[in-house]
Amino acid sequence: MNINSANTIITIACVFGVACSSPSKEKEPVHKTAPATPPAASVTFELTNGSVHTDLVIPAELSAYREVDLYAKVNSYVRTLSVDVGSFVKKGQLLATLEAPELISQLAATESRYKAQQAIYESSNATYQRILDASTTPGTISKNDVDIALAKRNSDRAQMEAAMADYKANTTVTQYLVIRAPFDGVISARNVNLGAYMGPSGKGSELPIFTLQQQQHLRLILQIPEAYKNLIKLNDVVNFTVKAFPDRVFSAEIARRAGVMNKKLRSEHVELDVLNDGLQLSPGMVAEAVIGLNTGSTGFAVPKGAVVNSTDGVFMIEDSSGYAKRVPVRLGRSSDSLAEVFGKGLVPGRRFVRNGSEEIRHGYALH
Repeated sequence: MNINSANTIITIACVFGVACSSPSKEKEPVHKTAPATPPAASVTFELTNGSVHTDLVIPAELSAYREVDLYAKVNSYVRTLSVDVGSFVKKGQLLATLEAPELISQLAATESRYKAQQAIYESSNATYQRILDASTTPGTISKNDVDIALAKRNSDRAQMEAAMADYKANTTVTQYLVIRAPFDGVISARNVNLGAYMGPSGKGSELPIFTLQQQQHLRLILQIPEAYKNLIKLNDVVNFTVKAFPDRVFSAEIARRAGVMNKKLRSEHVELDVLNDGLQLSPGMVAEAVIGLNTGSTGFAVPKGAVVNSTDGVFMIEDSSGYAKRVPVRLGRSSDSLAEVFGKGLVPGRRFVRNGSEEIRHGYALH
């Protein structure tokens, strides 16, 4: 009985061992990664010459077409003021009068000297004429006496002319006591009152008597960045707005260009003439100018998505007989939907992928 039990145990153990040692194993399916393939066939377009129209929006400033600070030319006191801030004046209109007692005294003195020399000259000239007439009678007047009278007459005439020049010079100086408008405009500043002591700039007066501005004609001053210098030209129309009239658009034409770049700002000084007959605009206003830019047809205008900017560079993908060909390009200006490109490999008439991607490698089949 013990032997039979042992055999039974051995048999069961062997069967169990076989069952454990040889389980049924199912082979798992192997998923092989397919080789990388290019994206589905892409839409292409034909390359044509063209330019991208964009608007350059830059700040600008309005200034008076003509502006001048009026100082007293001689040391003096303010006697009368005929205008004030905001006064409209015409060319030659009296603005103020000054007084300088020492100049008046000096003028009177020079006038007296001139008149004295004039009397002396008239006397010596009359004497010379009498001697000259008498010398026609032989033996009455020697030739030496005639020469002496002539020299005296000429000397007195020279002194009279010198006194007259001095008198005229002092007369001119006294004209500086009258301040007149050099052109039509508006008085934008008045810095003195009656009785104030005035003089030339830095010699009796730090501030001018008046500041006169021509406001019917203004300048719109722009600083054009270097990158856009060649995209503008004289007589181009520029639209601009100011904060005082947010619902209005003003326009003017480019009238003057500096032609050189500012070394600090790297920009070109450009001026536009603005007619301001209604005086709605004022000097000193800050404006926002909008300049339309066109480059002509030297480049190509392409869909913005056709240009790929990657670590390998900037390129477009050409459809070369159904295969991808990367063509390096240089970017110009761009708008919302178009980009301006340049490159030696760009040939009009060839087709390029409208929506380029880095996944489209060189040589991939596009169809």
